[in-house]
Amino acid sequence: MEILDILIIGGGPIGLNCALEAQKNNLTYMIIEKGTIVNSLYHYPLYMRFFSTAEKLEIGGIPFISPAPKPGRQEALEYYQGIARQKEINIRLYEKVLKVSKTGDIFDIETSKAVYKAKNVIISTGFYDIPNLMDVPGENLLKVKHYYTEPYPYAQQKIVVVGSSNSAVDAALETYRKGSDVTMIVRHSEISKNVKYWVKPDIENRIAEGSIKAYFNSEIVEITENTVIFKDEKGQISEIENDFVLALTGYLPDFDFLRNSGIELQGDCLNPLYHPETMETNVPNLYLAGVVCGGKDTHLWFIENSRIHAEMIVRNIFGREY
Repeated sequence: MEILDILIIGGGPIGLNCALEAQKNNLTYMIIEKGTIVNSLYHYPLYMRFFSTAEKLEIGGIPFISPAPKPGRQEALEYYQGIARQKEINIRLYEKVLKVSKTGDIFDIETSKAVYKAKNVIISTGFYDIPNLMDVPGENLLKVKHYYTEPYPYAQQKIVVVGSSNSAVDAALETYRKGSDVTMIVRHSEISKNVKYWVKPDIENRIAEGSIKAYFNSEIVEITENTVIFKDEKGQISEIENDFVLALTGYLPDFDFLRNSGIELQGDCLNPLYHPETMETNVPNLYLAGVVCGGKDTHLWFIENSRIHAEMIVRNIFGREY
């Protein structure tokens, strides 16, 4: 069986960038991806626009040309999937990594379809797979959605949007403009400061004029088939009629997978242990790249500031082994 120089888990933008860096340095590599190329971006809201400009989303020195100041989801899919085709990236799609173990200096990577061997492993799995649950009765009802794609299914319905992040704000505005009766339940005292600067005034104005109802310092305590029960900032319990709940409360990395791979997790935010100059974890030759590095602090890393991880990792591999 071939022993790869690098096996990359995750075919998102940062995983692709790691593959390009391996190609550039004539290292044998493979990406294993459980879905399609840049699978998380594929599952983003259909009309989502990035906070970053196109040049800050570029990988491998390949220009990202966009006619808009902020590229959208479809443009990003075309860009990253186009790179995979053009550069003939060695990637296995719709194949889930089940286990990473190590015997001596060689990793065994067991997937849903095969077993691979590699000298080095990079985990670049992002954080979009596991919703950050509210843990309230009724959260498992079919009307509760933890992912939002487009507003049309919610037209003329009574919608509760939980959260105040970019995804929650986009969902509230888009469904409101399709005729939905929108109520936002926000645990904090205001709309998140991280909301895109050109969208934040829009949501704040819609709330101020009463077009979108918002309860701050509030949280859901129960969801029923036809209502939502929540506690407001005064501790008062209220019940409102409801058809759908968009629980856009964020997402988490697969911490069990990281633990089972031998990576130490630290603190309340379960930050994975790695060296900030090499991205190597406490397991020798096992590296992290991209958003997964932040643990529960998923806002710390994004495409723009984690593109450098690929170069850091390959530089360390050459320094130690080649």
